[in-house]
Amino acid sequence: MAATRRPIALAAAVATAAALGATFTLPALAADNSSPAAAPAATMELTDGTLDWGFKESFRRYIGGAGTITAEKGATQAAGNGVFTFGNGKGTYDTTTHGTDTAFDGSVNFNAHGGVLDITLSDVKLSTSGTSGAITVDLKTPQGTENDVAFAALDLSSVRPGQGEGGAMVFKDIPSTLTKAGAAAFNGMYAEGEALDPATLSVKAVTTPPTEEPTKEPTKEPTKEPTKEPTKEPTATPTEKPTTPASPSAPATAPAAGQGELVDGTLDWGVKESFRSYVTGPIAGGKVETTAGATTTGAGYRFPDATGRFDADEQTLDAEFDGQVRFLGHKEGDAYTLDLSLTGLEVQVKDGAGTLVADVSSKDRETRKVTTYTDLAVADLKLPGGELTAKDGVVTLAAVPATLTADGTKAFGGMYTKGTQLDALTVSVALDEDAELPGGTGGPGGTGSTTGGTSGGGGTVGGGTVGGSASLASTGSGVPAGALVAASGVVVAAGAGVVIAARRRRTV
Repeated sequence: MAATRRPIALAAAVATAAALGATFTLPALAADNSSPAAAPAATMELTDGTLDWGFKESFRRYIGGAGTITAEKGATQAAGNGVFTFGNGKGTYDTTTHGTDTAFDGSVNFNAHGGVLDITLSDVKLSTSGTSGAITVDLKTPQGTENDVAFAALDLSSVRPGQGEGGAMVFKDIPSTLTKAGAAAFNGMYAEGEALDPATLSVKAVTTPPTEEPTKEPTKEPTKEPTKEPTKEPTATPTEKPTTPASPSAPATAPAAGQGELVDGTLDWGVKESFRSYVTGPIAGGKVETTAGATTTGAGYRFPDATGRFDADEQTLDAEFDGQVRFLGHKEGDAYTLDLSLTGLEVQVKDGAGTLVADVSSKDRETRKVTTYTDLAVADLKLPGGELTAKDGVVTLAAVPATLTADGTKAFGGMYTKGTQLDALTVSVALDEDAELPGGTGGPGGTGSTTGGTSGGGGTVGGGTVGGSASLASTGSGVPAGALVAASGVVVAAGAGVVIAARRRRTV
């Protein structure tokens, strides 16, 4: 009977390549080998390795427009501000643990703003253990150098090896995500688990041809046929018939359908937690203002006074909310480089899909030209299962996951990519003037602030704490505070200040 197929990991492929002494064409798992031949050496050399990895495309785009990128000492960059290739990889494969460690030549320097941003990544290493792995780098900034900083976690569970030139084993497009240490280095601008560029690894095993022919043992034929036991028929059949099936329970009473104009409602949403922390943290040194009825809560912001319509039969909802929230950071003179406002937010539900819509006005970071987008679909909403119904005159969608749309990236000047996870949102709307909305006036996590409130530097507004910075000291990371912290500041500036202009489509 054929052996059960198991996932192919990097270690297994390297082990097989060494056994074949040539190419990596036929991956296998050494643990399945039952040959009595002598065990291989505990470690095996890897050579001629290359690592293709771009770190993060949006970061490269920003630096390409504001400064310079220099790849040297064995590293190169693809044309068109492409990914980096680190060469001359050498390392080892442990046949006992099936782990690999490979170090590469080359360094990459990012420089912008007259040297205010000056980051060098060098001594790049890739390690694997089973189907997981990591990329570590040495990090040099004006504040100092930190060695072996783990920036990227690798997931090889669904990656299958291919064959490259000269019999190299190639693992293409390994998913790469930011680690906790990497997130700390960004001072919370990018959260742990944020998608980075995929990595492609190519490596060869150093093999030594055998000096002796292996001794072959003659194959022995079995001397006896296995004894077959006769199969016995059951001696009896069941004498009892199953009892009469129980009557099904009476169906639960369906909730009363509702439809009509909305008379009130609230939207609770924090936009993106890491972005809030960055704006009010020590790098952007900014503040957040809530006006036009919006209030600050411990979990973000509350937008009140919903208008629109709900139809339970058609399963549609269109709810628009009052209120504005404005993010300000990186003050230059009397203005802010980062200026982002959200207002007139609208939740639309139709055909089982949900969308968060807003008007957007974005300021270009270099020309300061303002571009306005009307009715921009900012986020896709993952709706809960089941039908939307009104209970006691109120329709509620709680903790709905939200992801950035392709159009929504325009609001952030391309800083975040399509599919980036935003904060979940909660919507409660009333069809009856006597209906009571959940949560009072404070929203999740705390009581609301007064209209026109301002938060800055991680201070509190109303009853809720807003925008504290994730300091490196609190995370336990040894990464210099100025490492990619400064980078995160200018990255947001790269996304440009964004202003979402007010829109009133409702009849007053």
